[in-house]
Amino acid sequence: MSDEKPPQLVDYFVVAGLTDTSRPLEEENQQHRPARPSEPITDVAVIIRSQGEEVPHGFTCIETTTSGHPVDLNAGLLNNPQMFICYKRGRDKPPLIELGVHYEGKDRPKPGYKILDTTPYSRSANLNSGGPGHQRTFLTYRRAAEPHGHNTLGVTDICLVMPSKGESTPHTFCRVDKNLNTSMWGPALFLCYKIAMAKANTLVYEAGLLGRYPEQDSESFPLPESVPVFCLPMGATIESWPADTKYPLPVFSTFVLTGASGDKVYGAAIQFHEAFPRERLSEKQSLRLGLLSVVDRRPVAGRSLQTRKSICVLSHWPFFDVFRKFLMFIYRYSISGPHVLPLETHISHFMHNVPFPSPQRPRILVQMSPYDNLLLCRPVSSPLPLSGASFLTLLQNLGPDNAVALLVAVLTEQKLLIHSLRPDVLTSVGEALVAMIFPLRWQCPYIPLCPLALADVLCAPVPFIVGIHSSYFDLYEPPRDVIFVDLDTNTIFQSEERKLLSPRSLPRRPCKVLLASLHSLSQQLDEMYSGPGEEASLELLLSDAEAARGRRAQLELEARAAFLRFMACALRGYRSFLRPIALAPAPAGRDAGSLFALQGFLKSRERAYHRFYGQLLRTQLFTQFIEDCSFASDRDPCLEFFDTCVDKVQAELEKPEDTPLMELDDPRGGEHTVFITPPEQPAGPDGAELPARYRYDGFPTLRPELLEPPRDPLVAQLCQARSSAPSSPAPRRTKQEMKVAQRVAQKYSSVPDMWAKCLLGHCYGLWFLYLPTHVRAAPAKLRALQLAYEVLRKMEAHKVVLPDEVCYRILMQLCGQYGEPVLSVRVLLEMKRAGIVPNTITYGYYNKAVLESKWPAGTQSGRLRWAKLRNVVLGAAQFRQPLRQRERRAAAAAAAAPPAPDPLPPRLRGPPGSADGSLSDVSFATDESDRADEGPVGAGGPAGGTPRRGLAAKLQQLLSPGKRPPLRPAASAELPAGSRDAADAACPRRGSEQRDGEPPPRRSPAETLLRPRERPESTASESSVSLGSELDLSDASVGSAGVPKSSEPPADGVAGQEPPAVEVLLSSCSRCQGCSALVYDEEVMAGWTSDDSNLNTTCPFCGRSFVPFLSIEIQDFQLPPSTAEDGSLPPPTAQGPVLSDRRRCLALDEAEPELCNGCPDAAVPRRSERVAFAYLSPLVLRKELESLVENEGGEFLAQPELVDSHPIIYWNLVWYFQRLGLPSNLPRLLLGSQHVAPAPQAQPPDSPCVRVRLLWDVLAPEPDSFPPLYVLWRLHSNVPTRLRSWRPHGHPFSLAFLEAVLSHVGLSEVHKAIALFLETVAAPGGPRNLQRSIYREILFLTLAALGRDHMDIAAFDKKYKSAYNKLAGSLGKEELRRRRAQPPSSKAIDCRKSFGATLEC
Repeated sequence: MSDEKPPQLVDYFVVAGLTDTSRPLEEENQQHRPARPSEPITDVAVIIRSQGEEVPHGFTCIETTTSGHPVDLNAGLLNNPQMFICYKRGRDKPPLIELGVHYEGKDRPKPGYKILDTTPYSRSANLNSGGPGHQRTFLTYRRAAEPHGHNTLGVTDICLVMPSKGESTPHTFCRVDKNLNTSMWGPALFLCYKIAMAKANTLVYEAGLLGRYPEQDSESFPLPESVPVFCLPMGATIESWPADTKYPLPVFSTFVLTGASGDKVYGAAIQFHEAFPRERLSEKQSLRLGLLSVVDRRPVAGRSLQTRKSICVLSHWPFFDVFRKFLMFIYRYSISGPHVLPLETHISHFMHNVPFPSPQRPRILVQMSPYDNLLLCRPVSSPLPLSGASFLTLLQNLGPDNAVALLVAVLTEQKLLIHSLRPDVLTSVGEALVAMIFPLRWQCPYIPLCPLALADVLCAPVPFIVGIHSSYFDLYEPPRDVIFVDLDTNTIFQSEERKLLSPRSLPRRPCKVLLASLHSLSQQLDEMYSGPGEEASLELLLSDAEAARGRRAQLELEARAAFLRFMACALRGYRSFLRPIALAPAPAGRDAGSLFALQGFLKSRERAYHRFYGQLLRTQLFTQFIEDCSFASDRDPCLEFFDTCVDKVQAELEKPEDTPLMELDDPRGGEHTVFITPPEQPAGPDGAELPARYRYDGFPTLRPELLEPPRDPLVAQLCQARSSAPSSPAPRRTKQEMKVAQRVAQKYSSVPDMWAKCLLGHCYGLWFLYLPTHVRAAPAKLRALQLAYEVLRKMEAHKVVLPDEVCYRILMQLCGQYGEPVLSVRVLLEMKRAGIVPNTITYGYYNKAVLESKWPAGTQSGRLRWAKLRNVVLGAAQFRQPLRQRERRAAAAAAAAPPAPDPLPPRLRGPPGSADGSLSDVSFATDESDRADEGPVGAGGPAGGTPRRGLAAKLQQLLSPGKRPPLRPAASAELPAGSRDAADAACPRRGSEQRDGEPPPRRSPAETLLRPRERPESTASESSVSLGSELDLSDASVGSAGVPKSSEPPADGVAGQEPPAVEVLLSSCSRCQGCSALVYDEEVMAGWTSDDSNLNTTCPFCGRSFVPFLSIEIQDFQLPPSTAEDGSLPPPTAQGPVLSDRRRCLALDEAEPELCNGCPDAAVPRRSERVAFAYLSPLVLRKELESLVENEGGEFLAQPELVDSHPIIYWNLVWYFQRLGLPSNLPRLLLGSQHVAPAPQAQPPDSPCVRVRLLWDVLAPEPDSFPPLYVLWRLHSNVPTRLRSWRPHGHPFSLAFLEAVLSHVGLSEVHKAIALFLETVAAPGGPRNLQRSIYREILFLTLAALGRDHMDIAAFDKKYKSAYNKLAGSLGKEELRRRRAQPPSSKAIDCRKSFGATLEC
């Protein structure tokens, strides 16, 4: 697998400015535009004409309003003093930057403001001087600080408006919301002023490209040609300043470029001024700049010439703060010096040697110089799309009410023009506007910072969101059908042609909650930045800067969550109105009307809001949203997250929910930080420092020979991550689905029955992740897909708790991949039947499968006719079946000899086919016809004796189920047909010769119990199998007809058959390291936690945590290659018994251990190996499997390298798939691993068979432990065990003890059995430490004696729990727990019940 290139922090470095080919932006049409003020306002004054005061020299008096009405401030008073406001322009002092009105006695003087309390003639400047009872009112102003630059923002115009005359605040003006006329008479009058840059002697040109790095375009992202005009949106200027004017500070701006596919590229730039040579100017340009006198064309002294440049970086990541620091460092480096290293070295070092932060290294500390550094942190992990939005900036500049009004404007697709004098604010607010409508996506033109060269977009006849510098209005007339948003004055201007819907048209309760949340956030922002400016800056920058940054990030998250909640409430229930494609798609299948019930959705809303929803449903926003929800796209994870938010919100509430929709996951909390050093300074020949020889008069032209390539090979590895395998067919879970699954598991971990179903759901999820590999290898694809569909139905029938929809999603995708759209429709219907509403991702895969697959022919008449014929044939076969059964019964009754008289009543007779004398032979018989079906009963034998029938009948009544259990079906009956076929293909059956003659004489189970000293020859049941590796009953569990009775799947082989090529024994029984107790499978499951990274389980006896293990024994029965090549195999012994001769097999097994079933060395493996690996919870295993599939691809699951390279994942998958009887080809991979010798070449490739058996007990006994009771029962019954190591141990458990325990259990006196066991263990010579609990000992002993088909484990659990409670009254629960007599927990019992008792026991 090849590694994907890590994300690149910076794509391009660009220098923009004035080039020789730049065209002017101000031409002959200048006279038609409104004249810009050449100088800012530096002073204001109030004059009283009734007192004889005149307008001071250089001042301008405001005598009328904007529409020509007189503006005498005290016109309504009887003694009209005739007061007027005057202002003065100039550049002799810093300009005014803010005006205000002060009510004396009500308002506190604002810091930095000066009150204008006297006129120029030393009279009171009280604007309301009608008498002593009136409110004293004064003008206030604030002046720019010294020193001020040439382009300092200032007040450029003042006007008065009279609302009673129908006047409103002029566009781009700021209104002081305090009435200048506070008297009872006269109209209300308000002061308005405009802030702008008062520029004079300026030429504006379109910006061009001065330099770039790298010089060659990247294949994935070529440099857009429009980047220079975005770096200088108001153009590259040539400006003439007074000689003593100081340089202004650089201006930082950001912009966003949107590609054709919707991907965004973020730009960060700083604009600065530098000297421009006069020699490059023409005479006409010099005249316009005021450098030549108009009359005699002589040079004007005392003027300097400047031009505006910009440096910029382009990136796919909105690290605006980091880029601002880097660009400022580069700018300061260019105006200082001299330096040892050139400027190009620092640029190339930052672009090549600073890695992108990764999850393993979330913090990158870049040291650019001894005094300059920056910290680069990994973006906050969020399911929402990456954006440069700042909702707090939106609130600070517009307020909550205007923010909601803009939400209505964006949702109804209006033309929005945002303008401000601060270019860096435009991008943050513009990004917030398009982010607040998530999950909808803005489809129309979007330019958050629009250059003058592209201003024609404002005349487009389509909706748009455009941000522009406020000086645009000094050059152009604004359009009339546009809604203007002034960020500097916090106002929204609406024209008569374009009126917004009122916020009252929004759903009332969600809108009320949104407004309340925004007002609360706005208040918290004011508190953060309240107080004197110097104190606030000191607190934020020095004492608590990190805490303030974290607090701001939290408020940002809350603001975004507030808008997200509103959208979730507004669109709640939308998924129920999606129309899935259930038939062959028509040409208009992708139309929004055919994909969504528009009218049904509209009718589901309240009538009062139909106007808003009607406009919303007609927008391109909603149409694209429906298409995204209906078809698979790259937005699926985001839309799936929105669906979870819809499920969380409650639209009826008037306050936010307690559960937050979004959580702050800030990666900056990580401790691992990568330190990037500055570029190394070169040393001289003798090791001395080189002289500083790089000094710049302005920003230089980039020299390619000084731009160094990356030198550190380790940097590229800092954030290397494996790419997602492009061939991985299984759709991965999204982060949101993982979080939801984690919460569900955490919730159900305390509910016993739900925890078992939760684990079971994750196990099925594992198999469906493997399903694409299984289908790919299956010869019949449709049959494999139908098998998966049957598994889904089985999961629904068993009420399995699915943590997500991946199972359905994978099957839908495979249906589309293999052209089965009808089956995909059935899967969708199965989901709805299970009560699962498909999320966006699943719904997209479904529609994709339906659209891209080839549907069957439209006519179904042929298929219907064949179906009818099939039903007729099947019906006739069903009618003939009873006739055949009657014929077989008659023939069997005629051929059978009359049976010997049986002293036992019919209901206590054992099954006719039994060949041993175990208690499991006793079963209920319903009628004679059933017995006839089972075969004739052999006559004679000890069964014809006269036993003590009373105890036998009582034991049989107590130990047997309430009704006769059916013959044990094969495991394949519980599986779909495809599973059986796959199992047969994995392990072909091998027939066994059946011995002719009469069956051996059988002994009555009653006689066996009542004659304890006489050992029965065999106590193995027909259907019983091994309790563990020590007791292997599977080979003895075949009846006379050779029909397998084991419940294991056919793929594992059947008992009594010839040994397979490789046999694998698996056991999950693990020993606790703390108390040395054996913890069995269901107890291990009950001890797992909901953490998908925790490998530990909890011991039920000591409560300690330990890692459970899967014990594996691999037995290789394959012949060596030399023997196979010779072709000479030893012939079978003529004297030896065949497989069905059970008695002679056992005799040979006891006499000659090297012989098995009469064939020399037939059952002895050529090679045996034992290994152990961690036993993983399904939650942990699923996480690991998803990571493996993502990194290696799904094809890796079909390669033998999986066994050796990822053994933990492999063996756990084999265990779970075998546990649930799910088909897979994983066992066959073992043949190509290092655990198995290479197969002979002469052997056909399909012949090797791998049989997997799951055992309940340990594979190997502990050296110092005594045999368990079920092993002793087998030893007393002369049934050989697989391991001989149990025999030498001395133990106090005699056959009488075992029969007494069984008798107590049969009489429902389990408490006596427990007491007998405790007494025997406590006696001298008894074992000191018990590995198995008393519950486990008695359970296994009963199973060995009866067989599983004749024992109800659930009923036994109830009896044991009742006995435990009875003994707890006398001995105490603590004492019983100390002696390991407690029953299993309810969680363990539910786990065993859910997974099924499929282990050999």
